[in-house]
Amino acid sequence: MKRRAAMIGLGHQAIEDHLPGLTGSNNAELVAVCDSSPDALRAQQQVHRVPGFTDFRQMLDEVKPDFVIVAVPHHVGRQVVQECATRGVHVLKEKPFATSPEEARELAEICKLGRIELMVTLQRRFNPICTSTIGLLDQIGTPFLIDGQYTFHTDHPEAGWRGDVRQAGGGCIIDMGYHLIDLLLWYFGLPERIIAEFSAAALPDADYDAEDTAVVQLGYEGDLYGSLLLSRWMAPKTERLHVVGTRGSVLLTKGTVQRLNLDGTVAEELSRPHAPASAATALIDHFCRVLDGQRPNVSGPDQHLAHAAFIASCYRSKAAGRYVNPKEML
Repeated sequence: MKRRAAMIGLGHQAIEDHLPGLTGSNNAELVAVCDSSPDALRAQQQVHRVPGFTDFRQMLDEVKPDFVIVAVPHHVGRQVVQECATRGVHVLKEKPFATSPEEARELAEICKLGRIELMVTLQRRFNPICTSTIGLLDQIGTPFLIDGQYTFHTDHPEAGWRGDVRQAGGGCIIDMGYHLIDLLLWYFGLPERIIAEFSAAALPDADYDAEDTAVVQLGYEGDLYGSLLLSRWMAPKTERLHVVGTRGSVLLTKGTVQRLNLDGTVAEELSRPHAPASAATALIDHFCRVLDGQRPNVSGPDQHLAHAAFIASCYRSKAAGRYVNPKEML
């Protein structure tokens, strides 16, 4: 029997990832949708032919789903998770998990007390390109340099709640940067030191304070160090992680991972251009198996305390003008 799933928030992520993922799932079915916008709600009701609600509490009480997929503005996430926990409804939550280490700890406790599973939706964890990278990293000797970049251009970085630090918790670091930060933590763990420079300067005459561009420098114990470039103003759209070691390097891009020899020639390559679409379904099916006790929760609250600490270290280091140890925030 399929798990009954409801969608809270009908923005870009829901339409592009989560709703198609549910359509392709063998373990879950969509039973309701919810959004504060009546127009967005009607559009998805017509497509999916399920009940629609503008109040997520009413939806939880009337539909009683097994779990919800939550893709709401960052400042609304805690409220939704808390209401779900009081009703015993499990949560598949769009990143970020939380907007601060304090909120992350509080949410983890809320989930524990409510005895619910919460998993953060990081599709790259279910993309075979990204999972294969771990084995390739073992073949490049001792890694010592990390070069990460995730950029794209939007004409309006100031628009809506994403341009307001009070609502979003930050800009490109906590939002789009979350994916690159997750890969970094997945492959190498939490760094020992972080310092960031960032600005909301792409549109000098616009009124926004959430950073549109950032450079994060980081270092681990030993000789491993690197940097991340994040921007929602800089074209072309680029997503890459290049790790250099003593015997070669690994270059991960969207849809392809390569292990390179020291001279830059390709030693081996794995490509799967359609993986993002299947990754959304794989994530939902995995979560259903977590609820059935068949799989571990690989992206739960405890794991994301490190993400919150990393991100908070970026903002704190900018304010302090010095390196910050994110492990001190755990």
